[in-house]
Amino acid sequence: MSQNTLQEPKTVELHRPAAAIKLPEAATWPLDEVMALFDLPFTELMARAQETHRVNFPDGDVELATLLSIKTGGCEEDCGYCPQAARYDTGVEAKKILDIDTVLEAARQAKDNGATRFCMGAAWRSPKDRDMDKVEEMVREVKALGMETCATLGMLEEEQAKRLKDAGLDYYNHNLDTAPEFYDNVISTREYQDRLDTLGRIREAGLKVCCGGIVGMGESRLQRAGLIAQLANLNPYPESVPVNHLVQVEGTPLYGLDPLDPFEFVRTIAVARITMPKARVRLSAGRRQMGETVQAMCFLAGANSIFYGDKLLTTDNPEADDDRKLLAKLGLKTRGTVLESAPKEKCGC
Repeated sequence: MSQNTLQEPKTVELHRPAAAIKLPEAATWPLDEVMALFDLPFTELMARAQETHRVNFPDGDVELATLLSIKTGGCEEDCGYCPQAARYDTGVEAKKILDIDTVLEAARQAKDNGATRFCMGAAWRSPKDRDMDKVEEMVREVKALGMETCATLGMLEEEQAKRLKDAGLDYYNHNLDTAPEFYDNVISTREYQDRLDTLGRIREAGLKVCCGGIVGMGESRLQRAGLIAQLANLNPYPESVPVNHLVQVEGTPLYGLDPLDPFEFVRTIAVARITMPKARVRLSAGRRQMGETVQAMCFLAGANSIFYGDKLLTTDNPEADDDRKLLAKLGLKTRGTVLESAPKEKCGC
């Protein structure tokens, strides 16, 4: 895998997903229009993003989600950003899947800290049948705590997606990672179409989609626009869009890249908000390295969800107390607060 940025592609085409997720005959957001948003003066882009955000999320609340690695390390894939790939020497040890009591304790703690969604991630190319029984039990028990449930387990077959839906799963996360034209620079063990096919199976099963990508992997602005165009033209577009800033881990192929300009990351958040107006746009990996100022700009650009807690799978994340202090400084409400304070419907009896 090359660590160098590709030259701008001469043509950029949207890849076709499986039948359950469709692309309109004419793209809702052609690539040139997405690129035009990226190229706007920064203040104009921020103003448009904030206007879009206010119209679609008048409460201005931030969703708190917690991510737990239920099975860490030993993955057979070669994703160039991931310290959990077995082929890279990153110090991450392969571990067995967590027991149900450990997962439930983490979920209870997340709920006590204010999280409303609990996400469970496993370092698999795809889950095996023996894994599915355990994951389904986790989903049922976490759901019983009154939390939204999300899982990211790799590629899914149709029957696996249905089983997760039947267990009570709300969201399934499966990121596109980057633009189709840059994908081969990052991953060689699965095709872009494999990701789109899994998204189609998720939709067919009736699950909500959590799908985004990673920026700062050496891609160009045009390729960042290509990622957003691919996401925005899915029909429907994802309900949750996690935008990750590459966390460089020594031992992975993408370690040592020049860091992405923070304003370019904020622009990506703003363009995601404008093109997917009703989605929860989530600040995901890389928040620790951003600092409070850049995070504040991201909220201004329309981010309204964060991963909340001290770990994102295997990388550090701002601690919950730090997040609460930052949200308080900015005067932002959390989704749980909004839900709790919403007026109850009067009985019609």
